[in-house]
Amino acid sequence: MSLTPLATARRAALGALSPAPPEPVPLLDALGGFLARELVASRSVPGCPVSAMDGYAVRAEDIPHATREQPVRLRVTDTIYAGHLPSRSLQPGEAARIFTGAPLPAGATAVVRQEVTRPVTDSGDVDIFVPAPPGKDIRPEGEELLVGTPLLRAGQRIDASVLGVIASLGEPQVLVRPPPRVAVLATGDELVPPGQAALPHQVYESNLVLISALAREAGAQVVARERAGDDDDMLRLAVRRLADRAQVLITTGGASVGDKDRVKRVLTLLGATFLVDGVALKPGKPVAVARLGTTAIVVLPGTPGAALVAFDQFARPLLLRHQGVQEERQRVSARLDETQRKQAGLTYLIGGTLETREDGTVWTRLREKGGGHALRHIGAEGFALLPPGRADFAVGELVDFERFDHPRYVPVEPE
Repeated sequence: MSLTPLATARRAALGALSPAPPEPVPLLDALGGFLARELVASRSVPGCPVSAMDGYAVRAEDIPHATREQPVRLRVTDTIYAGHLPSRSLQPGEAARIFTGAPLPAGATAVVRQEVTRPVTDSGDVDIFVPAPPGKDIRPEGEELLVGTPLLRAGQRIDASVLGVIASLGEPQVLVRPPPRVAVLATGDELVPPGQAALPHQVYESNLVLISALAREAGAQVVARERAGDDDDMLRLAVRRLADRAQVLITTGGASVGDKDRVKRVLTLLGATFLVDGVALKPGKPVAVARLGTTAIVVLPGTPGAALVAFDQFARPLLLRHQGVQEERQRVSARLDETQRKQAGLTYLIGGTLETREDGTVWTRLREKGGGHALRHIGAEGFALLPPGRADFAVGELVDFERFDHPRYVPVEPE
């Protein structure tokens, strides 16, 4: 079987799914999604000059020489709370009792904190002990946001802080592309559901949970999870049924060329069009991407470690593309802490961690190679990329390390 280079295969696979049309959704329903368009401030925050402190709104020119020994006495003509309008403008010799966040009355040019004042209880006046320059303890209109200011770019992932900003602008909805509907099908006669007794020659089926969780992490809605044995008729019925329910069907197991590796054969019989079939990648070499009608199909290997890597490289980009974005991960150069040997024609993706040593050099400790159990990926900070064309890598040699944390999401447009 001819194997496609990883970068070429990733580009080809993206043709299996287009970005969904954007739609407005209630704010909390958008959590974890991506902004479908740039967010611009629809109003200024604050919307008018407001007090930054509890105290008294005054005319700065009334109190230029106020001291504790010689306070300036002003007549209190109004009390203004946050969310309430002043009842009148401020005249010479007057002050207004004001609270944090309350709008300033016309004529006021400063706020004096209540700690440097003394109410005159029998008259309703107030003594001011300090001068206040114009603008003192006033939050001007638009101090935090000015109407028309670009706030968040298209493609921004929506977290709690983003939702708080949108809500602060008075928006009840946000425009996002909906999450893709995903079905997961695990295949293999050897599989036993967790919770049932398994004989020594049988395997507990973990990929349904693993792949469904990875799909949810990518923002997808998992609508179905099923198991099927190594039987053409059973597989054909399951694929048809799940493809009708989902925009993306992800299968695990039966992806290679053995006698019981039937998934690709069944897809061919159903009329699927393959965009990718076999990639120069380890682990995950048998991965395939196809289209069956309007449904994208991602065929993953059955071993959990290989399924995880193949999902990351092919299913995850498709699920994000449906939501209108592509992921750009940070790459750093790191030195290998031990020799590595590989098949020269393949790209290896090996989970690992990073360490910055006292001399400032960055090193990576890699996990065991291969497509076995997903345990080796727990705690990994990213993938080291060992490129094709070579078999041996020495201790201390620099390689690219693709970090999982803090990716950037870039909007993509429908073709």
